[in-house]
Amino acid sequence: MESIRAAQAFAILGHPGRLAVFRLLMRFAPRGVRPTEIADALDLRPNTLSHHLADLTACGLAKVDRQGRSLFYSVDLGTTEGLIGYLALDVGRARPDLLGPLQPILEDIMPHQNTDFDVLFICSGNSARSIFAEVLLRDLGRGKFQSFSAGTRPNTELNPFALDVLRRNGHDVSGLRSKHISEFQQPGSVEMNFVFTVCDTAAAEDCPPWPGQPITGHWGLPDPARATGTDAERALVFSQTYAALRRRIAAFVELPFDQLTRLALQTHVDAIDADALTHTKG
Repeated sequence: MESIRAAQAFAILGHPGRLAVFRLLMRFAPRGVRPTEIADALDLRPNTLSHHLADLTACGLAKVDRQGRSLFYSVDLGTTEGLIGYLALDVGRARPDLLGPLQPILEDIMPHQNTDFDVLFICSGNSARSIFAEVLLRDLGRGKFQSFSAGTRPNTELNPFALDVLRRNGHDVSGLRSKHISEFQQPGSVEMNFVFTVCDTAAAEDCPPWPGQPITGHWGLPDPARATGTDAERALVFSQTYAALRRRIAAFVELPFDQLTRLALQTHVDAIDADALTHTKG
């Protein structure tokens, strides 16, 4: 990246509001986010957010796509890669004492193993979507994975419709409980290899970085608990959510983990979500 372009990008990110928007977009990457969702998550006025997004887009850090009547803003990963590379390699002269925190990633030290990966699924309530994901990975993973789930909202309970879907699909639900994310952020907690958010609310949360630099993914799905109608209609929505997560996790467990670098794994994680969205729209 050229120095002038890098200086412009750093100037844009020097504003706390624009930096907050950019950090939120990174948590959803590579997906796009509607401006209304960004404004709600960051408590920004629409006109203020509009200026921030225009600045981020103008300097190439973000891009915008129109889908029907909606605009979706997302991080431009190519420009972001160039900016980080400029700071680390040009400004920092690739000094090993400065690159120390990045060394595990630069050396692709994603454990080259094919078993016993620790995976955490996060949603807002840990009552349905993340519980589905935890159980599906546990039962489809054939011993390769230790799966966990948690919510960002405290004092929630398992949704009875979700438990019914799991039972009808032959899963053991004994021992399942709703958990808060803080249980996994304590000293001595399991160090995750993968962390997935399965709802937009959880993805928008500004959580501290996870120890060990796990690969992250956003597989956001609508909250089935918000479904209305008869019990049968609501149960159908829960079943559809379960099926959507099952497609993603079935593809995830088939990845050749022992043959892939961190970069390749991240690409596959993103592609699984994109393929599932295409399947849903089709």
